Amino acid sequence: MRFKKIAVLGLGKVGKLAATLLHEAGFDVTGFDVNVAQKKLPCDVKECDFEDVVGLAKTLEPFEALLSCLPYHLNLNIAKEAHRQGMHYFDLTEDVPTTNAILEMSHTAKGVMAPQCGLAPGFIGIVGADLAKQLDQVRSIKLRVGALPQNPTGDLGYAFNWSPEGVVNEYLNDCEVLEGGVKKMVSPMEWLETIYIDGMQLEAFTTSGGLGTMCETYKDSVLNLDYKTMRYPGHAKLMNFFFHDLLMRDDRKKAGEILTNAKPPVDDDVVYVHASAEGMSDGQLRRKEFVRAYYPIELAGQTHTAISWTTSASAVSVIQMVCNGALPDKGFIKQEDIPLQSFLQTQFGALYKG
Repeated sequence: MRFKKIAVLGLGKVGKLAATLLHEAGFDVTGFDVNVAQKKLPCDVKECDFEDVVGLAKTLEPFEALLSCLPYHLNLNIAKEAHRQGMHYFDLTEDVPTTNAILEMSHTAKGVMAPQCGLAPGFIGIVGADLAKQLDQVRSIKLRVGALPQNPTGDLGYAFNWSPEGVVNEYLNDCEVLEGGVKKMVSPMEWLETIYIDGMQLEAFTTSGGLGTMCETYKDSVLNLDYKTMRYPGHAKLMNFFFHDLLMRDDRKKAGEILTNAKPPVDDDVVYVHASAEGMSDGQLRRKEFVRAYYPIELAGQTHTAISWTTSASAVSVIQMVCNGALPDKGFIKQEDIPLQSFLQTQFGALYKG
């Protein structure tokens, strides 16, 4: 192993599972959270104030690597400290400015800087890149992900199994796309389309952050590239009303509180993944697809929601690949540079085969 001692910061559902899976994979893991009273894990658990920069620096000194499962606004300072100490850094962020700052840091990093290692961005980018490689010339890559309740109630048809802060950020920030070979920023919750998976009708619309660094990677080789979130029909119209007609876009924190109170998490969720690439292959126009529906599964003796395991297992798989030499051990790692077949051969990457 290139490294063994790793810190997991933030022990919500995703962080707890990631720490557990890393422990099962043979890493020496310590989990950190602001309150560890209810955090029972098979590894060491300690309290940490993530906004105390001086204290955080001392806390991280014994470790070779860290995985941040914290809200996106905390990641930049943590990434800076990991860079200063020469640690390997991994996170789950969907926030574009944070990722751009980490990319700049990576030019002088002693270890790996690998943000966006979750589901979207993350696994969906690995899949999209693999589909594109199967074509001689690519005209479009379309990536769609939806984390939803299996049994929705109400007109909104949703449950906040993911961070409300992250969801609000994705719904309100502008979205990077490639359109006609030009990199553009477009409004979120637009470009509405209908998608069917296993007979289930869904709607998809633009949200920010899901492409990671793909627009920059493919700007000279792909005409059209976009990421959309999938929801049950009618969701986008109601969310546009909530954020824009009611002006809740002006108070993101309050918006998240209202939405979570109205639609709390559920145990029976489903994660839909729909990725496609179109282009020329052997002189013919072809379409390549990867379509899956992921459900809660049992890991480490407990049942975990679909969004929890698809996010945490993706990050753990990338960490394993860096550790075993399947990925570089220095500099910035783009999700689209991670080979899908190697990812699926890891201990927990195999779960995504479906």
